[in-house]
Amino acid sequence: MEVNTMTMTEMTRFILGLRAAGWSEEEINDFLLYIESGDEKYKPASKE
Repeated sequence: MEVNTMTMTEMTRFILGLRAAGWSEEEINDFLLYIESGDEKYKPASKE
């Protein structure tokens, strides 16, 4: 199984993109925690 990892440059662009989209620092941190851990409590909720 091949695993692709993000470089620091890609991760930085990803975070800056979320900021530009209006995400708060807490939303970004929680999303990153969800991606890494899979813990549902950090999963983004719909804003609608």
